[in-house]
Amino acid sequence: MQIDFDEVYGQYYNIVYRYLLSLTGDKHLAEDFTQETFYKALKSIDTYNPEMKMLSWLCTIAKNTYFTWAKRHKKQKAFSEIDETNTDNIIDRLIDCEDTAEIYKALHSLDEPYKEVFSLRVLGSLPYSKIAELFGKTESWARVTYHRSKAMIKERMNNE
Repeated sequence: MQIDFDEVYGQYYNIVYRYLLSLTGDKHLAEDFTQETFYKALKSIDTYNPEMKMLSWLCTIAKNTYFTWAKRHKKQKAFSEIDETNTDNIIDRLIDCEDTAEIYKALHSLDEPYKEVFSLRVLGSLPYSKIAELFGKTESWARVTYHRSKAMIKERMNNE
């Protein structure tokens, strides 16, 4: 399968950039990480599995790029407790906090698809319709999965 990387870059650049901007909170870092993400994707395009959605693959590379940097620099971003009444503005609630490691630990202890759906919704700011498309499911499935994952994270944070 031949992939036109210029087309992939043009189609997904803004989405990957916004995803990384939500993770970093810094437009310059987001730009750098976006470029690094596409560089890594181009370098390893021969390992791309066409059964996986291209956006999921790119977001995974982007997320790993950011987490690698965050571990090295100890500058992680976290989110405050999620407001039940206004989940659309969660990205605006990303703040520095002392509980960063615990929040990420709770997030990463979730099973799939909860972990990925939550990350795509909160950190990637993707609408439910796009998440549903990525998983080949309905928008209702995406909403329910997101809300379940949010509840699991809250529960795990309260238990620690």
